[in-house]
Amino acid sequence: MRIDKDLVAASATPLVLGILTEGELYGYAILKRVGELSGGGMQWTDGMLYPLLHRLERLGYVSSSWGTSDAGRKRKHYAITPAGREALAERQEQWTVVADALRQVWQSAPRFPDAIQGLA
Repeated sequence: MRIDKDLVAASATPLVLGILTEGELYGYAILKRVGELSGGGMQWTDGMLYPLLHRLERLGYVSSSWGTSDAGRKRKHYAITPAGREALAERQEQWTVVADALRQVWQSAPRFPDAIQGLA
């Protein structure tokens, strides 16, 4: 299944901030965690993640620092800031409202494929 790019874009900030509450990570580890959390349904690319991380850093939601991996490679690590935690809390409230509204609609409406079959 392909996730619509608008849905990916809308969920990207709270997803990355939420992942960073687990601890400091470098970019590839964030990409891997997104894949794990979505059961492989969301496969982000570097071209999607790094502009987002840079924007979150400009907003003061994440900080970055250079570190060295066990293999000796330099990696930029990202961590959530107090402002990022506040932003995440706000996004959680917003997504709760959206998710609750969707849940109510989906519980009362027939599933689309079933409705189509009923028309045939």
